[in-house]
Amino acid sequence: MTATVSLPGPVAPPGGRTDAVLDVVIPVYNEERDLEPCVRRLHAHLSETFPYPFRITVADNASTDGTLAVAERLARELPEVEAFHLTAKGRGRALAAAWSASGAPVLAYMDVDLSTDLAALLPLVAPLLSGHSDLAIGSRLSRGSRVVRGAKREIISRGYNLLLRGALAARFSDAQCGFKAIRKDVARRLLPLVRDTGWFFDTELLVLAERAGLRIHEVPVDWVDDPDSRVDIVATAIADLKGIWRLGRALATGRLPLGDLARQLGREPAAPPAGVPHGLAGQVIRFAGVGAASTLAYLVIFWILRGTAGAQAANLLALLVTAVANTAANRRLTFRVSGRRGAARHQAQGLVVFALGLALTSGALATLGAAAPGAGRVVEVTVLVAANLGATLLRFLLMRGWVFARSAAP
Repeated sequence: MTATVSLPGPVAPPGGRTDAVLDVVIPVYNEERDLEPCVRRLHAHLSETFPYPFRITVADNASTDGTLAVAERLARELPEVEAFHLTAKGRGRALAAAWSASGAPVLAYMDVDLSTDLAALLPLVAPLLSGHSDLAIGSRLSRGSRVVRGAKREIISRGYNLLLRGALAARFSDAQCGFKAIRKDVARRLLPLVRDTGWFFDTELLVLAERAGLRIHEVPVDWVDDPDSRVDIVATAIADLKGIWRLGRALATGRLPLGDLARQLGREPAAPPAGVPHGLAGQVIRFAGVGAASTLAYLVIFWILRGTAGAQAANLLALLVTAVANTAANRRLTFRVSGRRGAARHQAQGLVVFALGLALTSGALATLGAAAPGAGRVVEVTVLVAANLGATLLRFLLMRGWVFARSAAP
């Protein structure tokens, strides 16, 4: 069965069927080659191992090749398969539309490349079927996970998740693994609050759920990187940084009704971790967490940009992006300053601190260039790590004694 949804506008159910207990959505864009083996393999696995009725929904978001024709043929051949066509791109948009239209009590999704071992599917959805958890995610960074991928993607993934911990105080371990599930009643209340329609959709959904006190179950997965992945890493990284900034501002200003959401779902927001020191010690601990996340984000951005720009230009752009996020994160998390009052002044002062950090790291690069003109990128990154440690210490002293001296909560 096939339905076409034109966006923007209300989303109509693809078939109106509610007999399935689990609905697994596969969002696709121009995947005519990989779609059929993926669906047939998933269908065979669910038929053999899943003890309840299921559905597989292929969410084709504006493909320009033969993906939709393949999906429609599979829907005709396999009664548990449906094709769902959207006229606009975006993985988040496809998931929101398919999940909103489904009547199944448990909703899941996975990437078409099936990088995640399907043996983790039942452990993923079991806590949702029992009512123990509200969302479930596959994690490539949990103890017990077995992951095969290149060093570049490993660094980017770990850097991104550490950035989330520092900037948004996230406690889940892996935001972007394409293997997640959610209860329908939770999705119905969370999805209207999620603004992103692209790759940041997963992160925004998880952060909102966690802030509302919902229980997120993590499943260690076996995961093999797809060498044919067509994800634009630079564009995705920039979009994710913009999403972190937007979501952080919304959380800091209290614009999201997370308390109401917690009351509707019968949960209260989780209390902050006990035993965290207050005063200077607490500030140092929180600042260190934000600083570690910022440094990793800076290195990831520098590494990506260095391939297309010079060392100085890559350093400038990486520092500028992370400086704005770092000031916002330290304002809210380290020094407990909330609301919009003084935010512009704090960012302006933060840019002064950024300029000092730029001078320190640029000076380190210039010194390296003069002393060792043929140094490779690994040496550059090593020198920058050392320079950033010095800049981090200077940043803390200036933020505590100047930028947030009058606004910080005791």
